[in-house]
Order: sequence, then C-alpha cells, then structure tokens
Amino acid sequence: MILNEHNKDEFPPAHTAEHLLNQTMVRMFGCERSFNAHIERRKSKMSFRLARKPSRQDEKEIERRMNELIDEDLPVTFEDVTLDTLPEGISPDRLPEDVSDTIRLVRIGDYDVCPCIGKHVRSTSQIGQFTLLGTNWDEHERTFRVRFKVVQ
Repeated sequence: MILNEHNKDEFPPAHTAEHLLNQTMVRMFGCERSFNAHIERRKSKMSFRLARKPSRQDEKEIERRMNELIDEDLPVTFEDVTLDTLPEGISPDRLPEDVSDTIRLVRIGDYDVCPCIGKHVRSTSQIGQFTLLGTNWDEHERTFRVRFKVVQ
C-alpha cells in the first residue's frame, strides 16, 4: 500500500490533541477545522475562522472539554481507504494535489475522524493534561488563535 511521504516528526501527544481540538471547535462553533496549525512539544497554536469572538466562558469550556476527552481514554485507530471510498463527511479538499490513492484515516473513538499520516498516541489518556495558554481574536479577519500545551 502506498501512502504519501511524510516529512514531519510530530510529538504524538500534541498532534493527537490537535485532532481533538479541531473537532471540539467544529462542534462548539460550527466552524471548519483549523486553517493554520503549528504543533510542537513545548507550545502549539491553531487558528480558526469563527462567526464571533469566543467569550472567556467559551475558552474555559474548550479546556474543560479537551481534558474530559483526554480522560475518557478514547482509542486512536487507523483505517486505510481509497480516495473513491472516503466515508461521508470526509472531504478530499484539503488533501495535497499529489495525494496517493490510498488515504489513512485517523479515528479518535467516535469523536473525530480525518485523513492524516502523522504520529499519534494509542489512546487519549496518553496525551496528558491540556492547558490553554492563551488566545487572540482578530476582529477584522474574524480569526481565533488558540495557544496550548500538553503536560504529561
């Protein structure tokens, strides 16, 4: 089976948290997945386009939900599918132009599924504690940047 080459060396706990945060933001704000992410061992940041500025209560709820999901010890599993058999709800729009015919889907319990060839933990309890470090709202662009770290 041929998958695209991968030139990143992710920190699996933070990278898996990226998946959870993407789905949490989609569910809380009805937005798309992050349009810009920089995921590192010490500090990570992700940016989302939102219809409104999240409140401080929203920010606390993001952190609470993330840690609740981590504590649920959801399994992280993989499934190889072909482009023409992508499950409903999985869009090929964000895949690279030269994507291979075989796509690896990463599932986190019943909470999230998306194409990804990065490194992940085996279950969410291996992520550690999710700590929201801060946020920025750009009113003109209507973008919300989340800075976070995972502490093991």
